[in-house]
Amino acid sequence: MTRLTGSALRLTVHIGENDTWHHKPLYSEIVHRAHAAGLAGASVFRGIEGFGASSLIHTSRLLSLSEDLPVAVVIVDTETRVRAFLPQLDELVTEGLVTLDACEVIRYVGRDDPQAPNRGRTGTKGKKSL
Repeated sequence: MTRLTGSALRLTVHIGENDTWHHKPLYSEIVHRAHAAGLAGASVFRGIEGFGASSLIHTSRLLSLSEDLPVAVVIVDTETRVRAFLPQLDELVTEGLVTLDACEVIRYVGRDDPQAPNRGRTGTKGKKSL
């Protein structure tokens, strides 16, 4: 597992839910490439409303029923590793917004980290051992 604490860089990719790469959702391709690159982690967040450079408003409200809602892919790792990943985004993201923000990682622990203190966890969500 990657150890990550202290100064880091947050990469956020704002795209549309319907954006694709070779018939696969673009957000999924970004996550899989981030994983293959050994980055610390990636999460995809689906928005309920938004607009971008096209100025078209996409919304999840029932009357509008947009099928192309905004999506944000967030990746956090060291500056060196995130910047090394940027050329892949140049290839993938043809429409959208890519931002970088400095951040500080306070705690980064995986579920199966053998060095993490066992605080009554069994590895099963919601269940604790006594």
